[in-house]
Order: sequence, then C-alpha cells, then structure tokens
Amino acid sequence: MGKAQDNDMEKSTSNKQQRSPKICGTNYPVSIAFIVVNEFCERFSYYGMKAVLTLYFIRYLHWNENLSTAVYHAFSGLCYFTPILGAIIADSWLGKFKTIIYLSIVYVIGHVIKSVGAIPDVGDSTTHVALSVLGLVLIAFGTGGIKPCVAAFGGDQFEEEHIDERRKFFSIFYMSINAGSVLSTIITPILRGDVQCFGGDCYALAFGVPAALMVVALVVFIAGSGLYEKTPPQGNVLLNVCKCIGFAISNRWKRPRNSPKRQHWLDWAEEKYSKRLIQEIKMVLRVLLLYIPLPMFWALFDQQGSRWTLQATRMNMDFGGGFVVKPDQMQMLNALLILVFVPIFDMGVYPLVGLCRIKLTPLRKMATGMILAALAFCAATVVEVNVVKTVVETPPAKECLLQVLNLADGDVSVTFPGHSVFPQPIKPFEDPAEYTKLPLDDDMETFTVSVTHKDIVHQCQLNFSETTVYSLILHSDITCELVKDNYTKSDTGAAFLRFINTRTDNINISVGNQDFEVSSGYGISRSLDVERGQYNDVKCLSSTSKTYQIDLGLLDFGAFYTFILEGDSEQLTWRKTVDVQPNNVHIAWQVPQYVLITAGEVMFSITGLEFSYSQAPASMKSVLQAGWLLTVAFGNVIVLIVAEGAGLEQWTEFVLFAALLVGVSIIFSIMAYFYTYVDPDQLDKEFRDENKDNMDDLKKDKKEQESMGMKDVPKQTKI
Repeated sequence: MGKAQDNDMEKSTSNKQQRSPKICGTNYPVSIAFIVVNEFCERFSYYGMKAVLTLYFIRYLHWNENLSTAVYHAFSGLCYFTPILGAIIADSWLGKFKTIIYLSIVYVIGHVIKSVGAIPDVGDSTTHVALSVLGLVLIAFGTGGIKPCVAAFGGDQFEEEHIDERRKFFSIFYMSINAGSVLSTIITPILRGDVQCFGGDCYALAFGVPAALMVVALVVFIAGSGLYEKTPPQGNVLLNVCKCIGFAISNRWKRPRNSPKRQHWLDWAEEKYSKRLIQEIKMVLRVLLLYIPLPMFWALFDQQGSRWTLQATRMNMDFGGGFVVKPDQMQMLNALLILVFVPIFDMGVYPLVGLCRIKLTPLRKMATGMILAALAFCAATVVEVNVVKTVVETPPAKECLLQVLNLADGDVSVTFPGHSVFPQPIKPFEDPAEYTKLPLDDDMETFTVSVTHKDIVHQCQLNFSETTVYSLILHSDITCELVKDNYTKSDTGAAFLRFINTRTDNINISVGNQDFEVSSGYGISRSLDVERGQYNDVKCLSSTSKTYQIDLGLLDFGAFYTFILEGDSEQLTWRKTVDVQPNNVHIAWQVPQYVLITAGEVMFSITGLEFSYSQAPASMKSVLQAGWLLTVAFGNVIVLIVAEGAGLEQWTEFVLFAALLVGVSIIFSIMAYFYTYVDPDQLDKEFRDENKDNMDDLKKDKKEQESMGMKDVPKQTKI
C-alpha cells in the first residue's frame, strides 16, 4: 500500500475519531445542541431588537412615520442582501465555523453600539442617530452574514447515512427560530414600556437584553468548538455561476459574424465550462425567472413590523382584567400562528383539497399565498378606515379646524362673516361633537366674529392660520379666547388632558406622573399626556391650601380631554369634554389580517423553498437560496420607495399594495402556467448514460482496431 493511501487512511480514521459523540445513544451529534441553542439566542436577539425598532425611531429619535418606515425596511433589506457576502466568505475563504465566529463578533458590537445610542445621557440627538445607524449596519452584516452558514453548518455535523436525523434536525432548528421570535416579541416590548429608565421608555434595556442574548449565542457556539465537524472552504458555486454566465455573454458578443448559431445563449460558455455545469445553470435560470415577481409578496409581508405596528398604536389595546397588550407585541402572532398552521396545512388543508380532486401544484400554492397576503391588506384597509375615524387629520392649506366651548350661562350663537360654520346655537358647557372646518382666503385671515348671548351681540377680532386646530373659549362675560389645540394622538396610546379653571383660586392637580398648574380666572393648563386608566381619586390643591378629591373617570387610549373646573371655596366641581375621540377600534381586529398573512406565508414561503429545491440540482441549491433571499431584500426596497415617495394616506397605501400584489399574482400565474416541471435527478441519469455510451464507443473502436491489426500502432500526438 502506497504512502499517499496510508495518509488517506489515517485522515479518514482521524475524522471518524473526531466526530462529535452522540446524544443518549442516538445518531444525533452532541454538537447540534450548541448550534440549536445558538440559533435560538440569535433569533431572540434579532427579532427582539426589531420588534421595538419602529417605535424607537418615532418616540426616541423623533422621526416621522414615513422616515421610520423607510429606515426600518432599508435595514430589513440590508439584512437580506448581506447573506450573499457571508456565503462567499464562508465558501471561498474562512469556512463556515470561522465566518460564524467573526461575524457574530461584528453582530455583538452592533448590538452594543445600538444599546449605547439608546441612552439619553450619551451625547445629543445627532450622536443618538449616528450610533443607531452604525449599530444597525453592523447588525445587518452580522445577522445576514451568518444566516446562510448556521443551518448548513448544522447539517455538516451529520454523517451521510443519517438522512432522517438530519431532516429532523432542520425541523428542530426551524422550531428554535420561531420559539426565539415568539418569546422576544413578547418580552422586549414589556422591557421597553413597563420598565422606566432615564425618565421614559427604557429602549436601552429593550436593546441591551437582545445584545446580551447575542453574547450568550456567541459563547455557546464557541463552547462547542471541540465537538464540531468543520469542513474546509470548497469554493463558492455562486461565483462560478456568475463567471460562467459572464463568459457566455462575453463570448457571444465577441464571436465572428459567420459563427454557427447555438441552441441557447449559455452554450457559448462551452469553450471554458463543462456541459454539465451549463445545463445546471439553465435549470436554475428557469427557476430564477419565476422569482422576478416574488418581491411584491415580501413588500407586504414585512410591513408587520412597520405599518401594522403603527396602526396598532391607534387602537384600543385593553383585553379586560388588567391585560393590556403593547402595539409591538402583535407581531408575535405571526410566529405563533406559523407553528400552528404548518401541521394544519400539511395534515389537513392540503389533503382535503386533494380529496376535492383539485391538483394543488407548488406554483398554484404560491399564487394562492399571494392572494391571501393581498386579502390581509384588504382586511388591514378596513381596519385602517375605521381607525382614522377617531383621528383629527391636519387641515389642508387655506383651511383650519375650530371648536367652540361655551362657558357662559346661556345659549350662544357664533357667526363668521361669509361662512355658515355654526348654524345652531351652542348650549352652555356643551361637549362639541367634532371640530368644524373653517375655510380661509389666504394662509392667514382675521375674522370679526359675532357672538350673540341673551339677544346681545358681542364682537371679537380673531386671527386664524391655515393647517391649525383651534378651540374658541367663550367666558361667562362673553370674552373670546382662541387657543391652539394639540390634536396628534400619542403613539403610546396615552390620553391627553388639560384643565380650564373658572374659579377665583389657583389649582394644582396631580394626575398620574403629571402635574397641572391652573391659574384662576379662566386659566388654561398645558395639555399633557397620562397613561390610559381609571383616575377616580385625583388630588387637587387650592392656593387657599384647601384639598379636593375629584373623579376624572376613564382616560382612554388616544383621547383628548378638557376638564372645566367650577365651584366655590367649599367644593370643587368639574365638567368633562372630549376634544378628540378615544381609540374605539379594538386591537383584536388586527387578528384576521395576521391570520391571512401567516396562511399566505405558509403557502408561499415554505412551498416556494420546497419547489425551488426540487427544481434544481443539488450543487445549485445555494444559488437558489441566494436568489430567494434577494427577493426578500428587494421587497423591502419596494416599501422604502413607496413610504418615502408616494405620500398616500395609509388606507390608500394598503389598497395600493393589495392591488399590486393581485396584479403580480396574475402575472406569476401566467408564468407558472407555461412552466414545465423538471426532475434534476434526470440530469444525472442523462450524463451517466452519456458517459456510458462514450465508454461503449471507446471499447467498440478498440475492438475494430484490433481486428484490423492496428493494436500496436502508436497514438498520434494531438496538436
């Protein structure tokens, strides 16, 4: 036996000895436990951070909704562009193990920077933005870079003959992803909202805990280092595919005019690349062509963490019994429903459809998933239309909004010259039903307003500006006071309130963690937000040192209240008006859209991956994985463009996305109709048969030469 063979034997024996020990006598390597725990912690870290990201942009960085949505989806898109870079590094340079280690360190650094940026005492707002953006970029490179490596590295731990165990490992691996997602989207919003630090929501803690989980993920992964089966870099097939395509295009354009035509443009790469590789690339390109419409699905799907979360902030989040959900916790439904729907569809829905003699091919499932996602956005539109009914929209140019609070002792009639805005008399202390539109001739206009009280006409000169919301407060002596109102609903679900003091003494009122100081003689306090809840025993301290107790009742989600204080030195009475209606659409109405989008994901995403893998040779599966991740990335780019460029009302934007996806699903269905399913194993058979025929031809030629007496004729050298 030669020396080289002895070395090969030694290496083979060494590899078998170095294989990870098995779990409890099974064929599962101990090393996969470290990989599964690592994935759970990493997914907890990623989804936990991402769950509170949109509200962080709005409440902490004070960005508007469109910018927050755009940056959220820019980050999400980057997380799905970087896996290609991670795959190239792992396959061509470092190998999977080192790539996971190094990029996890980048991941941890990104989390730490992001957490530091959420500490108010660290620098100014510019510093917070810079640290937040830098942290997100590093997180995107970290999570995206390890994404294509961890699952594949787990698969490498199994011996070739343990196919069933490897398949079950991937199921466990997938469960760990969803478990991390469910728990993190429940816990991190609680850390954000229920824990107060630095005088407000504790975003530093909400980002710090995911950072700590990522550190745990890295430590656990390193701890299993001695047990792993580590395969060296073997070259990146994606790069080879790109080179082959590039050579074919270049060679075709450089060919002489009289060159014979070839059956397919990729055949122009035959001078440099094998026929097998070219044939495999042709099969992959047929599938990638079907990927072109797919980003539209992800454009809708990924809005769960942006637009749908913002919608939830304007809804009633109380389930009774003191159980109040947070708007960013609703995303948990998707991961939870996935765990429920996968077995239901596999063991219930699909078999039932089969019994109805309906052939549900993979591409038909994907098209149905698109329709379900479009229906989810139709449901979101219905919810949004009802949600905005309680929202006071900013008036357009050359228009303002006005309500009248009559604090006099009788009915009053308010007349604006040239306008009939308040045709009916206004009763004393009447709660205005809504704000009234007041047209203006320019961006500012002065009106001489006539106020009739007990047949006496009083006149007031009032200045109004466009796009502004006002309250006109009429005192008991019909003095006019025009006040600019705060009307933008809190994205935390808090209620706003203010006090008007008609008494002769000053009043200090403590409501929750807010203190209101109201001067005598129709003094008006600031409009401050308080947490939603029952306020039945509110203390009021008079400047005469007398203490009163008042019952404000329920201050509901998103409402704006005005309390008018009255009475004498012996008692304090009050009246309550609702300036902006509370959020009266319950957050449970979001459940149907989550059910539909998750059902769409099961039929689209899981089926899409299975279809892709079934239609490509084994050597090309990583190329399809890269293509699939790019569809997610480009889907987020679509949202980014629409959020920043379209400028539509939210419900209109939802309708637009639903209509676009329906249109895309029709195009996809047409493409699917003309698609012919192939069997990649057939390619292997064809090449085996071709090689066999070539061998038979060589044997036949050899026999013919022997029969002609040419056995000893030397071969000619090929020039």
